[in-house]
Amino acid sequence: MFERFTKAARDVVKGAAEHAERSGAEDVTAEHLLLALLDRDGTRAAGVLGRLCPAERRGALVAALADARRRAGLSRADSEALAELGIDVDAIVARVEETHGAGAFSARRRRSGRRPFSGEAKAVLEKSLRVALARKDREIGDEHLLLALTASGGVVAEALADHGVTFASVETAL
Repeated sequence: MFERFTKAARDVVKGAAEHAERSGAEDVTAEHLLLALLDRDGTRAAGVLGRLCPAERRGALVAALADARRRAGLSRADSEALAELGIDVDAIVARVEETHGAGAFSARRRRSGRRPFSGEAKAVLEKSLRVALARKDREIGDEHLLLALTASGGVVAEALADHGVTFASVETAL
């Protein structure tokens, strides 16, 4: 599949691995793919992100990802579902952080060497192929990675949607 990736898409994958390494993450996640996309300039996805989520709003997007990481990766929908069962995620996070320090849920074991891709990140890469095929594109570009991130659900798609970046808005912009 990677032979079908454009240089821009390969650079995003490499950038995601670098983000994971810098943060000490055990594996490369969908969040790292998005952060690598946000780093890009002069590509189709960078142009779309620049229009839909301008630079002045990117800090809020990155903060939303950090907040979700602080909640152990639970999306707002997950938190709301737990709240309906009487479980207050924010209260649990506060108690854990009170005992173990700020960011206890997001603390990750540091390791050296190459990091594997999480199941979620692999699913995004596979979805990018399906998106490219559905669009009848011969190659997988960084725009297909962005479309796959918006369509994959979870915290990253939720954060993107909250900042005006949805599958439909990206397709329209492309």
